Amino acid sequence: MTEYFEVHHRDGAARVGELRLTESVTTPTLADDVVVDAGSRWPKERDLPEGDPSKVTILPYRGLPGGTAPEVADSFGPEYPDVDFPSAAVVSQYSVDDFGADVYVLSEAQRVIGHAAAFVDAIIAMKETTPADTALMLSGVATPANVAMLVYAGVDLVDATQARIKGTQGFYLTTDGQHFLEDLEELPCACAACQKPLAEFTRADCAEHNVNALRAQLGIVRQRIRRGRLRDYIEGQARHEAWLTSAFRRFDQEYAYMEAHTPLFRRTELLAATEDSLKRVEIQRFADRVTSRYNNRFDNPLVLVPCSARKPYSESQSHGQYHDAIQFRAHLVSMTSPIGVVPQELETTYPAQHYDSVVTGHWSEDEKQFVAAVLKRYLERNDYPRIIAHVPEKGYRDIVERVEDALNLDIEYTVEDHPTTPESIGNLMQTLDGESKYLKSERQHNTLRALADYQFGDGAGDELFPDLSIQGRYPKLRAHTADGTQLAAMVPLYGTLSFTLEGARHWLESDVPTKTVEIDNFVPQGSVLAPGVVTASDDIRVGDDVVVQGPQAFAVGVAKMSGREMETSTRGIAVQIRHVEEV
Repeated sequence: MTEYFEVHHRDGAARVGELRLTESVTTPTLADDVVVDAGSRWPKERDLPEGDPSKVTILPYRGLPGGTAPEVADSFGPEYPDVDFPSAAVVSQYSVDDFGADVYVLSEAQRVIGHAAAFVDAIIAMKETTPADTALMLSGVATPANVAMLVYAGVDLVDATQARIKGTQGFYLTTDGQHFLEDLEELPCACAACQKPLAEFTRADCAEHNVNALRAQLGIVRQRIRRGRLRDYIEGQARHEAWLTSAFRRFDQEYAYMEAHTPLFRRTELLAATEDSLKRVEIQRFADRVTSRYNNRFDNPLVLVPCSARKPYSESQSHGQYHDAIQFRAHLVSMTSPIGVVPQELETTYPAQHYDSVVTGHWSEDEKQFVAAVLKRYLERNDYPRIIAHVPEKGYRDIVERVEDALNLDIEYTVEDHPTTPESIGNLMQTLDGESKYLKSERQHNTLRALADYQFGDGAGDELFPDLSIQGRYPKLRAHTADGTQLAAMVPLYGTLSFTLEGARHWLESDVPTKTVEIDNFVPQGSVLAPGVVTASDDIRVGDDVVVQGPQAFAVGVAKMSGREMETSTRGIAVQIRHVEEV
């Protein structure tokens, strides 16, 4: 349990935190000036240091070389006393445990850097074993090229050792790698160390530049985390070294680890600029929920249409034409890369109205395979009397035809040349001749139930809203019971539902799995801090609606930490309270 580290911003596994020393230190950062080493116990026993509130003291340790067999590591298992000053423990991925330290230093850092699989395994072992509000440090490995990846993985502290060594060896470091000093024709940097002619630039200057470049890169990374845009940066930054690209992709394969740290929604745009974007947690999560939770409640035909650049789709000119042609006679589902398929009820749900993609007019094979797989799962789950594909030839139709063949369907195609030509719009209108219209109220009911399915689980919409009364206008719909009691409201910015106190009670009494936070004996005012949390559901993610219960209070609010963070953290806001009552 730490008293000296607190997380303030999260972006996946990356964090901006605070070392609460005599003078506060913002992380991720260089730790050279704020971490002191009490020494190894291999050459001799070490006395327990007195500690210093202005520094993090690495307690005496027995470090083990990379590759040490786990059974050997166990026999030399570390022992760390409880201390009342900021402390760090040196551990390997095989000896890591909760030793009550504020910082954990990975002993085999130099072995795993450069080896993607070993790096990913070590980081996940460390992060899943140590408390959520402790910092992770890697020493002797950080460079301007790799530090963004280290932080993306979950590292909070690094030092400038490697940067200095490289400089004294004559290697000039940049964010895209290293260069022999003798090969440079000019100094491609404007830092203080580089403010001299190349002929006068020494190896000592090179070392100073390397540290400056490393410090500047950490500044960029911190700002990216605060904005929720580190992933966008990493997709480009990781390309500069093969092992970084491999590590980046391996973390995408560790879905459980990344998903647990990824919020349900962000305030910033999700940029899908590379094919690696298809593996983003937000995109995979959306596709999974649409194909495993969403239930189509319309009896009408399905019309598949292309997405639009404007979000939400219904506000675009092209989708306005589709709606005019369909006239509530069919259920509209948009096809898009990188999201997959988006039923009309979920068009405002993150990330469906929050992404931007690079439009080239050409679909890659990876994009086709991903969207086809999502569409296939969607159609296997949801039955329609007819399926109409109002999609252009390039990309879209190829995807639909793949699914048509795989599921042995008979799909009708209505586009000639382009979906918005008069001929194509006319074909769509004629194809739906004779189909009955659904009412506006039916769409409103289905929208709120679909949001509940997506947010809370398969069947949640019917379980939570069996006799639903709607108030408000789309996209600010409110769910009421038949007698007028409000249960929830639609949040148009993220396409989610927020419960009232009565809705929270209804959620608890239903068969829908509930995300709950048990608190201590107090009535929260505005927020619940982590020290006040007794237990929390493991599946809580940042952004979830949660029910808060305690001996004196019943409340509903939004999670600001994951469930595990709530239980293991000693600082920070766990839940932002929306409604509360004393019991």
